[in-house]
Amino acid sequence: MKLKTKRKMSIWRYLTLGYLVVILSGSILLVLPFATRDGETTSYINALFTSTSAACVTGLVPFDTFTHWSLFGQIVILALIQLGGLGFTTFVSILFIMLKRGFGLYERSAVVRSLGSNNLQGVRTLVKRIVIGTLIFELLGAGLLSIRFIPDCGSVAKGLYFSVFHAVSAFCNAGFDLMGEAGSLSAYASDPLVVITVSALIFIGGLGFCVWGDIFNCKANPKKFQFYTKFILICSVALLLISMGLFLAFDYNTGYADKGWGGKILCALFDATTARTAGFYTVDYNKLSESGYLLTVVLMFIGGCSGSTAGGIKVGTFAVMIMGMMAALRGKQDINLGKRRVDMSQLHQALAVFTAYLSIILVAVMTICAIEEFSFHQVLFETVSALGTVGLSLGITPHLSVVSRIILILLMFAGRVGVLTIAMALGRKNKSEAKIKRPVEMIFIG
Repeated sequence: MKLKTKRKMSIWRYLTLGYLVVILSGSILLVLPFATRDGETTSYINALFTSTSAACVTGLVPFDTFTHWSLFGQIVILALIQLGGLGFTTFVSILFIMLKRGFGLYERSAVVRSLGSNNLQGVRTLVKRIVIGTLIFELLGAGLLSIRFIPDCGSVAKGLYFSVFHAVSAFCNAGFDLMGEAGSLSAYASDPLVVITVSALIFIGGLGFCVWGDIFNCKANPKKFQFYTKFILICSVALLLISMGLFLAFDYNTGYADKGWGGKILCALFDATTARTAGFYTVDYNKLSESGYLLTVVLMFIGGCSGSTAGGIKVGTFAVMIMGMMAALRGKQDINLGKRRVDMSQLHQALAVFTAYLSIILVAVMTICAIEEFSFHQVLFETVSALGTVGLSLGITPHLSVVSRIILILLMFAGRVGVLTIAMALGRKNKSEAKIKRPVEMIFIG
């Protein structure tokens, strides 16, 4: 007689279902009558859309956040943003710590997988650092923003509330704002305090929790950083500076035409930062040049870093693909980086992620274009923004049909949880590969 053993769900299913529970819970709260300013019940599809956008830290909205939602609704959205930014497993870990419950192997595996780490040791310390670090950065950001928002809002309470909301939204790379008809942060396009503070919060939030941990362990000494930390910092800074220069060149006389020299630099800096995953904006993206539009789409597709609040295929994935291409063009078998070598299995994984994201975008764009009357130009922007959990929009989201909104909901969910995570959650456990390998054949490429 065989004894039945209790099987735990896979880590991947645990992470996927965790975000699903958070989204559904948020949608139930947002559908309540007192969640809106006028006391009217929001349709469930719009409540679900907003909850998904907040929990997946995207920023696409069917309604203006400030004018449609009441204080209760805004606080629900803010809580979803914070929960989605830190990650479902991080909050579960906080509960474990508060209840003084130990971390088993299963719990530790779930946490490190969600945070982009491989080290199963010191999970409790890692979670505490993430929470403390997040609070410190968000409070510092809120303090700096309050210098501008308190005078502009006319009261200390409202100014502090606006400062906290936008600091959390920026650090979690969500892009939700309370500026109403003003259009995100357009009124502060030439304000160095607001632009630099929000840009810094977005950039830091998009680096990844493990990168913070390494910087803290090394006491900010670059010589002691791990290889991954150095690699990600170099790639992120390079991508920021290159894209900033390109924005300045492409839209100097178009999108930024009405700004002074200082304003143009600030707008280019902000666009280069926010396009990678945040969703705030200081200029109307409908007024950008065609080159600026394409650069924005590319940046949204790339996104931030692994294990962070950002979306997209990730900076590491993009960098490994570029290096793999350069190695192949030079006829080299290995991808060498200084005194290190990148394993070819990582290139295979990077190509899998890139192909999966590109395939999903193509299918989504073709489907929405078949349903809606909007141009390919507009649909592509909205679709990449949803899958990359960016939140930038050309203004068509409120006018999409129910089917198209459901497609964007699925894209935002896939972008936050991760395409590979969902694939592994849905797939069956693979059997071990046979030791005998099949004969090799050549296929002409290029």
